[in-house]
Amino acid sequence: MKKWYLLLVACCMMGMNCRADKFADALLTVEGGDIQGYKSNGLMIFKGIPFGAPPVGDLRWKAPQPVKAWKGVRDASKYATGPIQNNPSPEYSEDCLYLNVWTPAHSPKDKLPVLVWIYGGGFVFGNTADPSYDCEALAQVDKDVVLVSINYRVGQLGFLALPELSAEDPNHVSGNYGILDQIAGLKWVKKNIAKFGGDPNQVTIFGESAGGISVSMLCGSPLAKGLIQGAISQSGGNFGPTRPTTYPGENMQTLEQAEEAGKKLMASLGAKSLAELRAMDASKFASRGLGSSSWPIVDGYVIPGDQSERYAQGLYNDVPVLIGYNSDEGASFSFGGNTPESYKKNTEQRYGPFAEALLKAYPFTAEDGGKQSRDLMRDAAFGWQTWNWARLQSQTGKSKVFLYYFDQHPNYPVGSPQYGKGSPHGQDVAYVFQHMDGFAHPESDRPLSKIMGKYWLNFAKKGDPNGEGIPLWPRFSNDAPQVMHLTGPTPAAGPVPSQDALHVLDGYFQWRRTAEGKAWAK
Repeated sequence: MKKWYLLLVACCMMGMNCRADKFADALLTVEGGDIQGYKSNGLMIFKGIPFGAPPVGDLRWKAPQPVKAWKGVRDASKYATGPIQNNPSPEYSEDCLYLNVWTPAHSPKDKLPVLVWIYGGGFVFGNTADPSYDCEALAQVDKDVVLVSINYRVGQLGFLALPELSAEDPNHVSGNYGILDQIAGLKWVKKNIAKFGGDPNQVTIFGESAGGISVSMLCGSPLAKGLIQGAISQSGGNFGPTRPTTYPGENMQTLEQAEEAGKKLMASLGAKSLAELRAMDASKFASRGLGSSSWPIVDGYVIPGDQSERYAQGLYNDVPVLIGYNSDEGASFSFGGNTPESYKKNTEQRYGPFAEALLKAYPFTAEDGGKQSRDLMRDAAFGWQTWNWARLQSQTGKSKVFLYYFDQHPNYPVGSPQYGKGSPHGQDVAYVFQHMDGFAHPESDRPLSKIMGKYWLNFAKKGDPNGEGIPLWPRFSNDAPQVMHLTGPTPAAGPVPSQDALHVLDGYFQWRRTAEGKAWAK
C-alpha cells in the first residue's frame, strides 16, 4: 500500500514538474490548442494567437465566431496577418482575428494585472504588427504587468451596415463588427489569460485615436460589462451626437443612416444581393476613406445610444479612467481651414448659429500661425470629448478619473512648416511604448517616457497612476478640475487648457441635442 502511495505522489510530482516546465518553455494550452512562444529579455512572448474563427465566406459581416481548434503545436513566434485595409500587402488578410501576449510571469499562479492595447487608424487601417505597438519595452519597465494587443476588422469589412445584414442578425443590427471583435478579444483574455500568469479580474484596456475612441465605446457598451476593470484613452472619446453628415467629434450615425450609406456602397460595387457582396474579393472593401461605411454606429445594441446622455444617467461601465489628448492635435488635420477665409467658411458650415461665438473663442490670427483655429479642431474632436467624459463620470460615477494634456513639443527645424507647433496627433504613442530611439531631446524625452510608462502600468495595477518616485497626479473632479500636463522632463498638474473656449464649444454640443439642433443638422 505504501509503495502505491509513494508511486502516486511521484507521478503527481512528475506531472506538476511537466506543467511547470511547459510554462517555463513558453509552451501553453489555450482555447483551440497548444501554442509555442519564445523568451526574450525576461519575458515570454506569444504572437498570432487566434481568438476567433476567420471571418471569411459566410462569416463576413457577422459577429466573431468561436476559435476553430487546431492539431499539434501552433507556432506563436510571429505576428499573424492584419485586417484588410487600403494598403495592398501580403501582411493584410480578411483572416485577421489574432492577438499577442507579452508576459513577465514566472508561473500561471502569479495573477499579474493585464493591459490590453487597441490600435488606432481612424477605423480604416492599423494592425498589431505595426512596430510602433510592440509591447516588449513597455512590459520590461516594471516586469509585473501582462501586455496584450488585439487585431480587429477595419474599413467596410469592419463596419458596413445594410438592411439585409440587420435582418439576418439575431439582434437585428449590423455595422459594428470591429467593436465586436474587440469584445471577443476581451472575452478570450477573460478565459485564457490566467494561463499566462495574468489576472482575468484585473484587465485594463488602452488605445489611441480610433483605439481611444474604441476604449470609450467599450466603457459605454453593456456587452463589455465585467470584461474591463480600467480604461486608458489617448486622444479618444465618443461623446458627440449623431449626424447625417459627419465631422470630427460628430462621427456617429444611427443604424438607419448607416444602412442607407451601405446601400449606396453596395450599388457602387454593382452588387444586387448580400450573397454577391460576400462572394467578392476582400480587396474590394479596402477602405475608401473616413466615414464611407467605415466607422462604428449607434446601433442600439453594441452602442446603445448617445454616450453623453447615457453617462449623464449613469448608464456605463463605471471603472477608473485615465484619459487625455495632445496639445496640437489640429496640426495633423486640415478640417478647419488654413486661411482666415476658409476657416470662417468651414466653421459656419459645421457650427451654424454657433459659428460666431466659436470664431471669437478660437480666433484665427497670423501671429500664432492659426493655432487657435487648429485648437478648435483639436477640442471638437478630442479635447471636449475627453473633458466632457471626465466631467460626466466625475458627476455620476464612483470610480477615479485622471485627466492629462500631453505637451512635449517636437524639435522642428527653424523655418519648417511645423516650426513652433505643439504635440501632434499620435506623438504620445512612442512615449507610452518606450520607443525613444531617434528623438532629439534625450534629456527631456526619455525621462518623460519613463514616467509615462510608470503612470500607465501603475494604473493597470491599481486604477491609479501614482507611485513612488514620480510626480503626484491629482484625481480630476468637477470641484477641482486638475489636469496632469505631461511635459518633459518633469510633468506637473495644472488647469484645464482653453477652458473658457471649451465652455463655448460645450454650448454648441448641448444645443445640438435640442430639437432645434437636431433639426438643423438634418
